[in-house]
Amino acid sequence: MSFQTLGLESGILKAISDAGYTQATPIQMKAIPEVMLGKHVLASAQTGTGKTAAFVLPILNELAKERNPGRGPRVLIVSPTRELANQITDSIKTYARYLKINSVTVTGGMSYNLQNRLLSKPLDILIATPGRLLDLFQQGKIKLKDTQVMVLDEADRMLDMGFIPDIRKIYNATSKQQQMLMFSATFDASIAKIAHEFLKDPVTIAIKPDTKGHVNIEQSLYFVDNQIHKQKLLTHFIADGEMDQAIIFTSTKRNADVLSDHLYHSDFKTAALHGDMSQGARTKTINRFKRNEIKVLVATDLASRGIDVKNITHVINYDLPRFAEDYIHRIGRTGRANKKGLAFSLVSPTDREFLKKIERFTDMRIDIKTVPGLEPTKLASQPPQKRKGRGNNKPFNNSRKPFKNQTNAAGKPFKNQTNAAGKPFKNQTNAAGKPFKNQTNAAGKPFKNQTNAAGKPFKNQTNAKKRMGRKSNQPFAN
Repeated sequence: MSFQTLGLESGILKAISDAGYTQATPIQMKAIPEVMLGKHVLASAQTGTGKTAAFVLPILNELAKERNPGRGPRVLIVSPTRELANQITDSIKTYARYLKINSVTVTGGMSYNLQNRLLSKPLDILIATPGRLLDLFQQGKIKLKDTQVMVLDEADRMLDMGFIPDIRKIYNATSKQQQMLMFSATFDASIAKIAHEFLKDPVTIAIKPDTKGHVNIEQSLYFVDNQIHKQKLLTHFIADGEMDQAIIFTSTKRNADVLSDHLYHSDFKTAALHGDMSQGARTKTINRFKRNEIKVLVATDLASRGIDVKNITHVINYDLPRFAEDYIHRIGRTGRANKKGLAFSLVSPTDREFLKKIERFTDMRIDIKTVPGLEPTKLASQPPQKRKGRGNNKPFNNSRKPFKNQTNAAGKPFKNQTNAAGKPFKNQTNAAGKPFKNQTNAAGKPFKNQTNAAGKPFKNQTNAKKRMGRKSNQPFAN
């Protein structure tokens, strides 16, 4: 569907055309008309499908119709990370270039003086991360009672990061009469619960994930024996002459730093990106990557939803993600704007369970490949053998037949054993292989008048020692 059919203002259509877009994506086709009607919307679509424009375009369209900026924002957009907030800001700048729209972004790591100065001016759109937004509100720097539209972007990530209590406080600071929009990469029961709390009779839009894989992305996996083998494969891929830019995903911040240093000292133009870096350092790194000054970006999943660079040709999963959904988000960084992309996953023996989850979620088998001279060992390339023994769904013996050839602690057989048939065990022997006769208690004295499992009494037995008022050596009652 063409953007021309969506009823957008001419200035917005011109900006869309300047950006090189002509056809709306499925999420945009379904969400834009509903947002323009003023309805509450709950929308889910995977990363890279144009979710940001799906709410930015109709919001800009309504703001363009009525110029009435006040001290408090007319539109509040809440994003879980600084990178995503900056991405939304860039999108607004792109599509509002022919409009008189005043937008401000406030995130952690920015100067309070600068943010206070920006917030003192009339404001149309405020893009913010939850922590800094709540901080500024509690200082009285932001008024939210006049908010007409509130957007919760990447709601699933905000849930994962524990921001829902902050979102609840922010929502309670508004008039609660504003239009609510919630966009998420995934949709499950937890997201539905949050939507029920904040949205009123929402229109639900769910674009089925392309679990068959992005059509422009060639996906493959390489089994590795160990970390040394993994690094050799990685070096081979990065040295590929066809690689323009690449993102390498690691599971931890420390791995990102270590791997980035290793590649840097191997003469690759590389940098790390993760949450422990300052806002200034992260922004500088992303801008250098966008200008192609950095060829290889080593990142944690923090960046998997916050980077939009069209020239990324390779995505390498140095460590597989724990959650299958993150695999889709990661590889979605390449193959953009109808360009071809390559996604490689390096799979160690301990990653096999994660691989199963990914293939189950995507409903596809990722092609297994090898590099000549860097093949894995036979053991590493074979699936793990099934453990011998009882299957998970096989019951214990309940056939009421006796267990045969069982031995006691001394290695001697028990005689005439039966299973849970309700019959007593007869002719049993103790750990020494002898019948239970003349046994003594912990005090070294015999038990008295006790019976064994066969119903026959133990001889000359007494109890342990004085308990509950009884005297020592007093027999138990029969």
